Amino acid sequence: MAPAATAATSDRPDTLPVGEAEAAKSLQTIFIRDEDERPKVAYNQFSKDIPVISLAGMEGQQEQRARVRDEVSKACKEWGIFQVIDHGVPSELVKAMNQLSRDFFALPAEEKLKYDMRGGKRGGFVVSSHLQGEAVLDWREICTYFSYPLHQRDYTRWPDKPQGWREVVEKYSETLMDLACKLLGVLSESLGLETEALTKSCVDMDQKVVINYYPKCPQPDMTLGLKRHTDPGTITLLLQDQVGGLQATKDNGENWITVEPIEGAFVVNLGDHMHYVSNGKFKTADHQAVVNSNSSRLSIATFQNPAQEAIVYPLDGVVKVEEGEKCMMEEPITFAQMYARKMSRDIELARQKKLAKVNQPAQETQGPEQKA
Repeated sequence: MAPAATAATSDRPDTLPVGEAEAAKSLQTIFIRDEDERPKVAYNQFSKDIPVISLAGMEGQQEQRARVRDEVSKACKEWGIFQVIDHGVPSELVKAMNQLSRDFFALPAEEKLKYDMRGGKRGGFVVSSHLQGEAVLDWREICTYFSYPLHQRDYTRWPDKPQGWREVVEKYSETLMDLACKLLGVLSESLGLETEALTKSCVDMDQKVVINYYPKCPQPDMTLGLKRHTDPGTITLLLQDQVGGLQATKDNGENWITVEPIEGAFVVNLGDHMHYVSNGKFKTADHQAVVNSNSSRLSIATFQNPAQEAIVYPLDGVVKVEEGEKCMMEEPITFAQMYARKMSRDIELARQKKLAKVNQPAQETQGPEQKA
């Protein structure tokens, strides 16, 4: 069902059909965020603080590669997020991917629900998130598929509508994998390592594509399209439309900025894996997505992650012991272990917050001597 016309049930909806979402006057309770989590900056209050880097000549002249390397390195150390233009991804492919994605979300609910990924299915369609047990849901629908390694592709979880989906998404995935590897090469060099160091650290690189659709929202100031988080993997390439809504912070949420959409650009943000293997030299930016009541929004996130068995630990040559630098990790762990710990920590924080919220009214009715 879609968000009801009056805030009432907290049941998890199956879909957020555009027509019903637009007609809604208020949010279901399950979408309403606590005050401290609600948006502080408008979806279209754009900032130019996020670096925009041209990749022109990156594969050619040494001078151009050095320029790109320096600009990317600076952005990663200061922000952990930047935008790239002149990246070589054909505009026709970008346009086709955007159009097919919009066409998918415009399908009737019953068509999308053929690929319902709840219950642990690997890829498909779902409202809010594939994570279970969330106390508050995100205002979005998603379609996700796993494209690399090739042997893990499950085409039964890829939509058969709209027509041409498989052909376009396969080409898009291949092209984005190539771009990600080129960027990882530049990042490796900026750490003083061989060009292939970061790619090798991923072992057999995993790629997951998540297409986010954010319908118009009746009360955008009370919810989020995607809650605050960092990505667990190595690097993420995000294609967004011109509506706006992606926000980032580099001061632990004190100040949020809305990333200005640039036609054809990819937003690049670093994940936790990159933060650890660089020994904290590169930041991982907290980010979120806000929604609005004027326009729906589409974004396509391509996550480049290490294999489950890949080791998470600062790479050889990164920690400058001779300069007094210390390793930020006590011992190596696998990416699977790192991811599990991150998810457990996030779930526990959400659980504690929910408990505090439930207990607060009871505490407020007690006298001072009862609270002690």
